[in-house]
Amino acid sequence: MKVLVFWDVFGRIWRAALAKELPILREKHKPDFIIVNIENATSGRWAIEKHAREISDLGVDVMTTWDHVFDNISKIEDYLNETNSKVIRGANFYEHKDYKIPWKGYKIVEKNWKRLLVIHLIGEVFMNKKVNNPFEVADDILEELKWEKLDWIIVDFHKEATAEWYGLWFHLDGKISALFGTHTHIQTNDELILPNWTWILSDVWMNWPLYSVIWADYKSVEKRFLTWLNKGKIEQCLDKNYVVNWVIFEIWSDMKCEKIEKIRVRNKLI
Repeated sequence: MKVLVFWDVFGRIWRAALAKELPILREKHKPDFIIVNIENATSGRWAIEKHAREISDLGVDVMTTWDHVFDNISKIEDYLNETNSKVIRGANFYEHKDYKIPWKGYKIVEKNWKRLLVIHLIGEVFMNKKVNNPFEVADDILEELKWEKLDWIIVDFHKEATAEWYGLWFHLDGKISALFGTHTHIQTNDELILPNWTWILSDVWMNWPLYSVIWADYKSVEKRFLTWLNKGKIEQCLDKNYVVNWVIFEIWSDMKCEKIEKIRVRNKLI
């Protein structure tokens, strides 16, 4: 099985970049499943329904989110409640008896008689959300689904601290097929197949404007670097030069990962 992973499609230009590049990548690599993170897909905030559907229509199987997950909740809630919604939220939000967090933090996708489980978690260290322990929640989900027939299991761990992420991959080695990190915006050079054949990478990287500060126009944030002044609106960089980063990995039928490939494309919208 081949899985293609994109993280953090940011804003309208980079939604257009994904729409341009994804058909080319699908033809070249012929992935079985495609996972895309959409947490910043609408102007640096979580995707509205229209944008989630646009990305879904590109042939995406699962869309992950995270720390901006409820920014545009009123503009996507109906889609999230649909039975065939492809969006999952983090699995380890705090639950409360009076305020249930809607939707699940995992999704089982079936295609060509094969079943893929995608789990979405957030780290506890240095993140701005209070969450349940991701190690325990991962174990709980795997225990809950132990009688399901699953061919492959993949985890998206949205985290700040690499050390916490390394701890999770030791914890899950041999229990899942692959674990990739998101949130820190820079692709790492630590891809590895662990002793028990679980694939890992600390950060996939984002799809973003090439000449920007993560996604921002430099002039709009310059004084934040040069002084203590944090006033003023952060403006998106709308230069049409973009970079698309993704990872493709291959997993044997017995859930063992055999190959990892990081790929980066620079291009420009006309």
